[in-house]
Amino acid sequence: MEAIILAGIQGAGKSTFSRDQYWDTHIRINYDMLRTRHREKLLIAACLEAKQSFVVDATNPLMADRERYITKAKAARFKVVGIEFQISAAIAISRNASRVGKKRVPEKAIYATAAKFQSLSFDEGFDEIWLVTVTSDGLNIEEKRHAL
Repeated sequence: MEAIILAGIQGAGKSTFSRDQYWDTHIRINYDMLRTRHREKLLIAACLEAKQSFVVDATNPLMADRERYITKAKAARFKVVGIEFQISAAIAISRNASRVGKKRVPEKAIYATAAKFQSLSFDEGFDEIWLVTVTSDGLNIEEKRHAL
């Protein structure tokens, strides 16, 4: 059982990544789709109770944002994996420009999220952290090691 916590600015490719990597194995928790924290809490509680792996597909820029998932997952003895999407605001804005309708995010929101983003840390309770570097050429994925 694992809880995957995605973190990164809008336009980084989190939703595409979660679909490509976890579609068949994890329940996708996405606030944009659920639209309320109440629904999100209910779905996470159901996953924890059923021992069902899940992925939280959200920006999660602050440690406090991620803490609400990590604490509950650890209490339920889930392995907690953080995946941080590292991307420049310029590339994210370029990718965002190709979105249509409500999927397109205002540029100022991307800049605001980038400005407040806190990198994932093992001190938060993650069992593993993976760094996804997003470039114009694609993705590079590497495991973040514990500091000695």
